[in-house]
Amino acid sequence: MLELLGLAQSLPFTAAIGLMLMLALLQVAGAADLLGSHIDAHIDSHLDAHAGSDHGMPVDAGLLSLIGLGRVPFLVWLMLLLTLFGLIGLGAQGLLLSLTGQPLTAWIVGPLTGIAALPATGLASRPLAHLLPSDETSAIHVGSLVGREGEIVVGTASPGNPARARVIDTYGQAHHVMLEPDSADQRFVTGEKVLLVRREGELFKAIARGDHYLPRLDG
Repeated sequence: MLELLGLAQSLPFTAAIGLMLMLALLQVAGAADLLGSHIDAHIDSHLDAHAGSDHGMPVDAGLLSLIGLGRVPFLVWLMLLLTLFGLIGLGAQGLLLSLTGQPLTAWIVGPLTGIAALPATGLASRPLAHLLPSDETSAIHVGSLVGREGEIVVGTASPGNPARARVIDTYGQAHHVMLEPDSADQRFVTGEKVLLVRREGELFKAIARGDHYLPRLDG
């Protein structure tokens, strides 16, 4: 297996696994949230616009749904695609190596693996969609979250440094958004509840609810 990873014919697949691991680290650190939220909004608005047309969903929107785009947050989809591309490619090269003693060039195996990985990603994203929390762009217009209460779930929010928050819409569905304080002298910590007051692009501005640091009386 180690010999296979070091072969030039396996470079696209090992690189895909490496990129997936890098994205996973960025996701844990929260650095990839803004990029993912922006792309999610573009994909969902594209699908919603076509789904609402009089002629039904066209080929391009149907294809996006087939490969899983829009079912899960974009970065999750991308990490899943990279993982499957890497594993399928390495598996194919390993099989060829055991049967013929020589893997094929990546210029042949790579495109074939990519074609196989796309529908596989679509299939794998379906069960994941039921396990992951809904992202900010699903079901409702994101602007309707203004005026709702949110809770910081990842990171500390300060001006210029947004954090991830969970917001419950009018239907009781949870959405995850990026927000920062509307006032320059405020900061929100994990677990603090805030009020969303406006939206700038994919970023929400919020104010403190005012009771996070009050002493609690336990009866």
